[in-house]
Amino acid sequence: MKLSTKILIGLISGVIVGLILGAVGAVGFATNIIKPFGSMFLNLIKMIIVPLVFASLVVGASSVGDVSKLGRMGGKTIVYYLVTTAFAVTIGIILANIIQPGSSMQLAEGLTFEGKEAPGIVETILNIVPKNPIAAMADGKMLQIIVFALFVGVAITLVGKKAEQVKGFFDGFAEVMYKITAIVMELAPYGVFALIVPVVAENGPSVLLPLLKIILVVYLGCLLHALIVYSFTVKGLGKMSLKDFYKGILPAQVVAFSTCSSSGTLPVTMKCAEDNLGVSKETASFVLPLGATINMDGSALYQGACAIFIAQVYGLDLTLGQQLTVVLTGTLASIGAAGVPGAGLIILTMVLKSVGLPLEGLALIAGIDRVLDMARTTLNITGDSSCAVVVDASEKRREAQINTDAGVSS
Repeated sequence: MKLSTKILIGLISGVIVGLILGAVGAVGFATNIIKPFGSMFLNLIKMIIVPLVFASLVVGASSVGDVSKLGRMGGKTIVYYLVTTAFAVTIGIILANIIQPGSSMQLAEGLTFEGKEAPGIVETILNIVPKNPIAAMADGKMLQIIVFALFVGVAITLVGKKAEQVKGFFDGFAEVMYKITAIVMELAPYGVFALIVPVVAENGPSVLLPLLKIILVVYLGCLLHALIVYSFTVKGLGKMSLKDFYKGILPAQVVAFSTCSSSGTLPVTMKCAEDNLGVSKETASFVLPLGATINMDGSALYQGACAIFIAQVYGLDLTLGQQLTVVLTGTLASIGAAGVPGAGLIILTMVLKSVGLPLEGLALIAGIDRVLDMARTTLNITGDSSCAVVVDASEKRREAQINTDAGVSS
């Protein structure tokens, strides 16, 4: 049986068991007995994230061989992520305006939610460069780790022959991390089961009914974004069959849906991109770790939809200018969002502040954030994979054209 099939079985079984335990009042069993196994699986995934990202990016950057090619790939990747993120937050705003999820909700009394202070855009940019790379790795600061890894990779390329031993070390280290990843992934079906059961048991279907509309908006928005934006880029720019693409990334989507962590799903995303989608290791090692940190399409869509939702709940009308501010802030703030569960809620604080909406409205979202997080994280890693396909296809076409021109001239 394929791993993806096993993971799907784990997910479905977890939902069924969670509903049963919730119905018979055995939530304690789900949280105290089953949940620790899910936490252990998450710890295993977190264990490999930093070394995998660092080794992969160093190998990816040093394997390119041509620094100008590295810059070209980086430019394509960042432009792709920014454009698709802007589309995502716009889709979230449009759907929230059409469906009006907050217009019929009776505002609960005594709402309190202390939103953590989100970092400003300037602070985010300044924090990209690590003061201490070792401390950045210890703290899991992905943007800083990525920058340092790229410097090391580029420097290996520039040094050339003298750095071959260093490059060989990172090549071997990356292979070791890929093998550890494969071992950990064998436990994924059980980890997914243990993560889903307590979420379903604690929330249950009845708890979600009052906020069903905003859940519908976010899930529908994520689906439309994938079917319209990603399908267009994968088919039109990546020249790949949509069936092959979505079938190829399904295992990563299932893990993302259950873990709510783009970074945590990264090992699976890389494996799917290389083995199932045919993306070169060179491209996957560069594009996907970068995407797990700066590409947050699902989070941006969620922020746009939730901002409109909170405005509707409080009976406030956002002007077109304010909604455009939400688009801009949501796009830029998402770049600095960590790919870990719950980060979207912190970034939403920044978006609400940008248009003067009451932060107390976050209390409404906080209760269902985990359910929304599942959809937005799944969209995030789908976007990472689509970018890898598009960039890889672009680079292969360019190389083919160069070889053709060389053949003609000779």
